[in-house]
Amino acid sequence: MEIESNQTSQDPQIPILRMKGITKRFPGVTANDNVNLDLKAGEVLALLGENGAGKSSLMNVLVGLYRPDEGTIEVRGQQTAIHSPADADVLGIGMIHQEFMLVETMSVAENIILGMKALPSVPDLSKISKRIVEISDRYNLKVDPNANIWQLSVGERQRVEILKLIYRGAEILILDEPTAVLTPQESKELNRVIQQMTGEGKSAIFITHKMDEVMNFSDKVCVLQQGKLIATKATSETNPRELACLMVGKEVLFQLDKKPFNPGKEVLSVKNLSALDTKGHLALKQVSFNVHQNEVFGIAGVAGNGQKELVEAITGLHKTTEGTIKVDQIDHTNKSPICFIKSGISHIPADRLKFGVSGTMQVAENLIMKNYRMYPTTRKGLLNVGAIKNFATKMIDRFNISTPSQETHVKFLSGGNIQKTILAREIDSCRNLLIAAYPSRGLDVGATEAVRTRILEQRDQDKAVLLVSEELEELLTVADRIAVMFEGKIMGIVDANNTTIEALGLMMAGVEEGA
Repeated sequence: MEIESNQTSQDPQIPILRMKGITKRFPGVTANDNVNLDLKAGEVLALLGENGAGKSSLMNVLVGLYRPDEGTIEVRGQQTAIHSPADADVLGIGMIHQEFMLVETMSVAENIILGMKALPSVPDLSKISKRIVEISDRYNLKVDPNANIWQLSVGERQRVEILKLIYRGAEILILDEPTAVLTPQESKELNRVIQQMTGEGKSAIFITHKMDEVMNFSDKVCVLQQGKLIATKATSETNPRELACLMVGKEVLFQLDKKPFNPGKEVLSVKNLSALDTKGHLALKQVSFNVHQNEVFGIAGVAGNGQKELVEAITGLHKTTEGTIKVDQIDHTNKSPICFIKSGISHIPADRLKFGVSGTMQVAENLIMKNYRMYPTTRKGLLNVGAIKNFATKMIDRFNISTPSQETHVKFLSGGNIQKTILAREIDSCRNLLIAAYPSRGLDVGATEAVRTRILEQRDQDKAVLLVSEELEELLTVADRIAVMFEGKIMGIVDANNTTIEALGLMMAGVEEGA
């Protein structure tokens, strides 16, 4: 099985990709409004925009998941119709989604060829594996083709996704938040691979909210706002502040006003905590730390190193095998979620769709989930419709939730606005401890700034905050102390003011503090 190149010789002045007048409508909203986009061979284009600006919709049109209501697509100078991902694949267009599209129980080689049309009924996996090794050596994307996906780290899984596109002959690569789950070192490696690929004439479009990625990775930037393309700029001729302003329509502060660290009483105590994951493997190994009033305690680490089990244990969603969890000196070990809620804990979950909202309920209904039994939401045993509307209006305005109405079902909101709905409810109801797992994931720069500001507000209002994040810049900006997790253990706890991204990155890769 050889890699099939889709690249043909053409006039270098003709873009390898041209999207002209792309319009995509959904009931009640125009996701893309007459968007024009050009991509040259060997070029890296960054696609920016607020949550709900239309970035994902535009890329879904390009890979055949959506059909445009108006407009045309040209690939290598030829107008074409892309009706499905299979059509995109034939044209050499491939996408790496933020949530990897891999089957965990299958091998690397099996995942790479899965769904390919030009395969014999019984593929020669040994020959395929040999070809994968050749490609991985060429791009320094080391991965065992015979390993099952569940055995791989997050960084290795991304390598598989990249290898899959290269193996299939992709010339136009679309990457959605490509470094969201990578260590700083892995992010640099990804940048190297992209540069090597574009040096060979391949092209890339990536969606991101990270300004450093835009400035370091891209040649050109396109900014979407409310479905319209409002700016196209050469990266060398712009800067993060200008791009952020274009995205959100106002000046964005990149430094927050954080008061000096002055911890109060201990609110959360975790001592020698151990727990198994869903496969019966040890996910937490003797984890110990504490969080105080007036403190943001950060947890850093690549996803899959025990953060999920830790947060779920502290919120009553996951049983532990050893150790204790105390809130305000009261033992909460293996208590039910309702006990944690009653103790004053608010929880912004990592899996917002599974644990954060009910998609079939209205925005207003989701906002009152934690106070629907309380006055004035409830009066004389009945829901107070007027009070609910007033509360929802206040929360939607305060947290800038973009929704057609408060009666809209949450499932119809963008991912970023679903996150804002959860943030609004949990921050408003927080009494003593806020547990925030990846609170800015998927949010634009303006929303991210607002989230970080509100986390610091909680800290300064005598509350304790446990902040789990893969964004090291976020942790260094917001947190007072940072613990780094690797394979279920804490590699070290450091003062946020006296550490670096490089030091944190090394611990995230398994190097103990001071080693």
